[in-house]
Amino acid sequence: MTDGTELDPVIHAQARLRVVSALSVLREEDRVTFPRLQDSLRMTAGNLSVHLRKLEDAGYVEVTKTHQGRTPATFVRLTRRGRLAFEEYQEALRALLNPSSSLEETS
Repeated sequence: MTDGTELDPVIHAQARLRVVSALSVLREEDRVTFPRLQDSLRMTAGNLSVHLRKLEDAGYVEVTKTHQGRTPATFVRLTRRGRLAFEEYQEALRALLNPSSSLEETS
């Protein structure tokens, strides 16, 4: 972000913003199962998968596929890079919503 007002296009899409926001409330080392995330966001599996792939390609989320016994399990967590990007996104959004603070600094 060059001037603090650029919104990250990877996060800015509504569905991805919801995903990142939901994951950001977890502790850094915590992860959530795909079905639980899907249920909490009320998204279809296909839609959530598409958005997770974009976030994963950007390095913002980590998707781990494993097995619990014989049952496949998929876990999702926000990476450090994703947390930083979300913090920067929030700062940029605050700057856009409160332009007077940046105007006062230049006066």
